[in-house]
Amino acid sequence: MSEDSFRDFVLEQLAALDGMRCKRMFGGYGLYSGEQFFGIVYDGRLYFKTNPETLPEYIKLHAAVFAPSEKQVLKNYREVPVDILEDNERLLLWARKALRT
Repeated sequence: MSEDSFRDFVLEQLAALDGMRCKRMFGGYGLYSGEQFFGIVYDGRLYFKTNPETLPEYIKLHAAVFAPSEKQVLKNYREVPVDILEDNERLLLWARKALRT
């Protein structure tokens, strides 16, 4: 799947979020709901912003930290597991939790 088709898939899955949009950044795309930045699409993967409440669930599922290079590591962004990505209802729930940070 190309980067653009993956981005389009993610945007389609998250279309129910108010003001959903994306913007090029980090060599990928930043995801916004209104003005709130909550996710990153990069290299065929989706990352959501975490907080102390949501981080344990990501760690339990061995979700990778967003690190496009050794010098650029965003520890509060973790990869969304494939089984969540493919389940629209669960993905929206995780996205809404990412927006609460």
